[in-house]
Amino acid sequence: MLANPLPQLTDDPTGRALGLDLPPGRVIGPAADPLLWYADAPAAPADWTRLAPARRAAGLHPVLLGGTQELVDWELAPEEMSYPGDHDAEDVLEELWAGHAAGLGHGAEDWPGLAEGPEPREDPECSAAEVAAAATCEGHLKGARAALVPARRSADVPAALGWHGPENHEHDVARLCAVLRSWEDRFGARVVGLSPTSLTVSVATPPTDEDEALVLAAEHFAFCPDGVETDLAQYAESLRGGASWTFWWD
Repeated sequence: MLANPLPQLTDDPTGRALGLDLPPGRVIGPAADPLLWYADAPAAPADWTRLAPARRAAGLHPVLLGGTQELVDWELAPEEMSYPGDHDAEDVLEELWAGHAAGLGHGAEDWPGLAEGPEPREDPECSAAEVAAAATCEGHLKGARAALVPARRSADVPAALGWHGPENHEHDVARLCAVLRSWEDRFGARVVGLSPTSLTVSVATPPTDEDEALVLAAEHFAFCPDGVETDLAQYAESLRGGASWTFWWD
C-alpha cells in the first residue's frame, strides 16, 4: 500500500507543505483516506505543468476530469477494483479480443500479439503537458478540472479512482490499467483525461511502422471496441504519429 499524501492537503490545499503551488481546490473523500485533490475552476492550459511536480514530490498524478456530469455523480468506487499489477496486459487483451473480434469484420480472428514500441524519441511528461494544454481548449475535455490522484503510476489512475467508464465492456478497470501500464512502457503513454465514459492518453512515441500500427489497432479494438468505427487498417493509419489516443464506451 502506498502512503496517501492527500490528508496533508486538507488544511493546506495549495500544497505548500509538500513544496507545491496548486491552484484553488479541495480534497475529496474520507478524511483518513481521501480520493483526490480537485480544482475549484476549469483547468487553464498551463495547469498541467503547474501540477506535474506533485508526481515527483508526493506520488500524486495529475489528470483532467471533464464531461457534463458533476463529479459527485460519477459513482467512483476504488474498493471495487483490483490492483493493476496483478494482471498481465497481453492476457487481458487476448481475452477481450476473443470475446469481441469474431465475425465483426475487423480483421483476422486470431489474436496478433502485442505491437512493438518504437525507440523513445520524446519525453512522455512533456508530451502529456502538450496534450493536456490542448485538451483544455477544445474537445470533450474543454472545461475539465485538474485533479491529483495518489497512484503508483499514471496508468493506475482510473483504478485508483474506481472509475466505471468502461463497465459495459469491463467491470474491473484495473485490468485495463494493466494495458495502460504496457502502453506506458512501449509508447510513453500517460493518462491525461477522464470523463464519465471516455479516456484520453498522451503518446510520446507513437508507432510509425504500418505493420506495427495494425497490430496496435488490434490492441485498441480489444481495449475499446466502441472506439474503432472503421476497419482495422483504416484505424491503424490514424495511430501512426498520433500524439494522443481517446477511447469511449457506450
